[in-house]
Amino acid sequence: MSIRLEKEWVELSEASTRLKGNLGVFQLADSAKNIIYIGYAGAKSVFGLKSEIAELSQTHSEATFVRWEVTAGYWSRYKELMMLHQFDYQCWPKNNESINLGRLSPE
Repeated sequence: MSIRLEKEWVELSEASTRLKGNLGVFQLADSAKNIIYIGYAGAKSVFGLKSEIAELSQTHSEATFVRWEVTAGYWSRYKELMMLHQFDYQCWPKNNESINLGRLSPE
């Protein structure tokens, strides 16, 4: 079992009908499916993943695809996905601000 988020990519236009008000994490990607943002819907998210993704897809106009994972442990999973991205690409996703995290070596 991989710790990477390996769910299918869904076009943003289709995602709104499939998303619910759950807590969880998500990744936004451009048309080439390059991750441009990693985010989460937490306890303060009014309508969970559905509203967070809708709002951020407006902010990040280059976002074309999204994938998500429903989890109550959204904060630790968010940090884990950020550390994985740092490990894989030696940088944060294009639209995420730098945050102070440890290092993860999944291999």
